Amino acid sequence: MLNKVFLIGRLGKDPVVKHFDNGGAIAEFTVATDDSYKDKQGNKVDQTDWHNIKIPSPKLAEVAEKYLKKGSLVHIEGKLKTRSYDDKDGNKRYIAEIVAEQFKMLDRKSEGGSQDSGS
Repeated sequence: MLNKVFLIGRLGKDPVVKHFDNGGAIAEFTVATDDSYKDKQGNKVDQTDWHNIKIPSPKLAEVAEKYLKKGSLVHIEGKLKTRSYDDKDGNKRYIAEIVAEQFKMLDRKSEGGSQDSGS
């Protein structure tokens, strides 16, 4: 079985990085991807999908924090994960997110920074 996701898109906001006392860190942000299709009348319809991205690797989270900004073009490789939680009314809610294993910055090279942040 295989659970692998590849996305190319732009960040919807700057990464939010949570740092932990044990030295760990997690980065979270959203990425927009665009798609288009023709409707029944033959008109082109553009559609944007938003994807929740989580980077659980402290090293990659720090690279994301330092180099990624809202609007950055990135290639993300990871796994699709679904988790659930109970909202304030006790209703079960589900969220799908991409747990990134590596990413590559596709914008022009940042000064002093590497473009490839993979493993």
